[in-house]
Amino acid sequence: MSYKIGLLYGDGIGPEITKATEKMMKAAVKKYNISVEFPVYPMGWEGIEKYGAPVPDITKEGLKNCDAWVFAPHDSAAYPEEYRKLTNPSGTMRHYFDLYSNARPAKSYPGVKSRVGEADVVVFRENTEGIMPDRNMYKGWGEFMPDENTVILNGKFTRKATERIAHEAFKMAMTRRKKVAIIHKANVLQWSYGLFKSVCYEVGEKYYPEVEIEDYHIDAMAAHMVKRLGDFDVVLTTNLFGDILSDLAGELTGSLGLGPAINTNETQCMAQAAHGSAPDIAGRNIANPVGLMLSVVMMFEWMADKHQDESLRKAAILMQKAVLSVMKKGILTPDMGGRETTTSFTDAVVREMELLA
Repeated sequence: MSYKIGLLYGDGIGPEITKATEKMMKAAVKKYNISVEFPVYPMGWEGIEKYGAPVPDITKEGLKNCDAWVFAPHDSAAYPEEYRKLTNPSGTMRHYFDLYSNARPAKSYPGVKSRVGEADVVVFRENTEGIMPDRNMYKGWGEFMPDENTVILNGKFTRKATERIAHEAFKMAMTRRKKVAIIHKANVLQWSYGLFKSVCYEVGEKYYPEVEIEDYHIDAMAAHMVKRLGDFDVVLTTNLFGDILSDLAGELTGSLGLGPAINTNETQCMAQAAHGSAPDIAGRNIANPVGLMLSVVMMFEWMADKHQDESLRKAAILMQKAVLSVMKKGILTPDMGGRETTTSFTDAVVREMELLA
């Protein structure tokens, strides 16, 4: 079987870490004789300069024919004003392709100091609605100003969106420690977060009775994560809360630069690291590619399940083992306390793959 995996290099450190990840991927698919085409599509500043849009139509049309793609960070805050008013590239992709599930793991890694000891948690973030105004409307914008001193923000919470993200989280829990924590603010936002909380419980109790379910208010959960992140397994929450808690979990376990993530619908997967474009270090060859590399590992695992292809799973296992082995040896980029460049770290990963295969 042949696959098509798109590459979007993005802004800031995006080209550096995406090309590093591309090198690792190509070594893995070569090792297991997997037929993969890697088309490149413009996104971010490249899209603006060449086509007049951060995510131009040529990119959207091309990705329709891809099984998956690697989505680099973007620096939308620095775009010209007319583009800052638009949905940013991440929101555009999630909305256009209905990538409703955002899975963001955070765990303790070898060679990297964790602030909370041993931990291994996956945050599932509903990706298409909530109170994120750039992606919660079919048409228009969920935030507006009736006058210069007033802002009105609309939120959207639906049974359909809640059910499908709940199924994703509970399915993951069934493969792990069978624990799900639902995070909400139903004590104040009683109808919106109350619906989210109740539907998540309904899905869990009806379809996944083996899974232990608990729930926390968002403010309490932030404190619990700092004190005892290791007690949690799968965290299930809304768009905004998931964005915040996944970043917190990543930093607590060592570095946000390590945070992987995938965004999925029923048929496609987008690998996207949790961190941003870090323009302050762009072009210096010191960016940490681990977050994006491990996002690709997740992407290959998702594709292996989707297509029932064990060669993809073997490639995923090899890439993950190589990255973790290199880190355990103390080969680390500066953000993890090491001295390696992006290039030297990547080369070490590829060499390790040769040794492990």
